[in-house]
Amino acid sequence: MAQGYLDRLVTPAVAQAQARYFGHAMVANAGENSHASDPLGEDERGFIATRDSFYMATVSESGWPYIQHRGGRPGFLRVLGPASLAFADYKGNRQMLSTGNLAAQDRVSLFLMDYPQRTRLKILGHARVVDAREHPELVEQLAEPEARRLVERLYLIDVVSFDWNCPKYITPRYTAAEVAEAVAPLRARIAELEAQLKTKI
Repeated sequence: MAQGYLDRLVTPAVAQAQARYFGHAMVANAGENSHASDPLGEDERGFIATRDSFYMATVSESGWPYIQHRGGRPGFLRVLGPASLAFADYKGNRQMLSTGNLAAQDRVSLFLMDYPQRTRLKILGHARVVDAREHPELVEQLAEPEARRLVERLYLIDVVSFDWNCPKYITPRYTAAEVAEAVAPLRARIAELEAQLKTKI
């Protein structure tokens, strides 16, 4: 875990809860070291580059958190640098909740999962949204050619810190593509045995 992650999240109330349930608490220094960021390492960059989805949390002006799922081809969340991420935002339901929230409060939290490996990465950052029509060069960089006409906005995220969670209680789940790859040898073997049976009939 990067040092700055809990530095920003362990508030006095969190420390009080830790003390109540565990008999001890971490030092509550949320807000300290806010000028420093923890760059993504090789493991983090590699993990992000293979994700085909993630969850993104923002905070509304009314104080309510909002969580949205984002999905695409593996690597659609692009690593632009040690502390920089970006992704293309396509036409959707037109609610504009995440975009509006970030216009008022730029803090964002990303939650990336690898269900088969029971691994999760949490990222804190500051995000801004730009109009795709004003940045065609970014659209070309962040979107696949066949999808560029559908891009409306671009999300640019400055990473502040990150944390890897333990695998406990993560239920392994598999995509259709992963299941197909796993059973492909079985299908091939079945086809081979069926062919052998036909020659004996």
